[in-house]
Amino acid sequence: MAFDRFIAICKPLRYAAILTPPRITKMGLVAVLRGVAIIFPVPFLLKRFRFCRANILSHSYCLHQEVMKLACSDITVNSIYGLCTTLLTVGLDSLLIFLSYVMILKTVLSIASHTECLRALNTCVSHLCAILVFYTPDIGLAVTHRFGNSSSHLLQTVLGYVYLLVPPLINPIVYSVKSKHLRERIIRAFVK
Repeated sequence: MAFDRFIAICKPLRYAAILTPPRITKMGLVAVLRGVAIIFPVPFLLKRFRFCRANILSHSYCLHQEVMKLACSDITVNSIYGLCTTLLTVGLDSLLIFLSYVMILKTVLSIASHTECLRALNTCVSHLCAILVFYTPDIGLAVTHRFGNSSSHLLQTVLGYVYLLVPPLINPIVYSVKSKHLRERIIRAFVK
């Protein structure tokens, strides 16, 4: 999406020529393959463990960090792999998003009109909010499971559900708040 915003702001007249359906399809395929490549080794890393503790998970889905803690074997390799993949994916995504927004800011600040400059920056606000809504629970969950051994299981469970449910629920709201018509209806629904 950061690349989409970059093209829309920096090269608006060439948007359709740059982001063609085949190119978008290839970009989507690369994203899917990246996800598969990161997740594919996890079952094999978990399969080599011997489990001797109770097999009750606190989440409604199988979380790698939690399954690792049920093992009686040494989990160092899995812990390092999980932390590296989290840092690499979040770090790489953040770096690419940051570079994209640096280029967007460079282009926007070169616009002479202050009003046009603010309007161009306004298109990026929703995207940045969506990124924060997605990455904050993800990072919080990863850190809590890795370093929060003394934290309560309730906190880990709540963070797991926040990570799973909040981003898809909040994402449409983040993007629709900019619409004046929808914003007025949302305000009316809460003010009643």
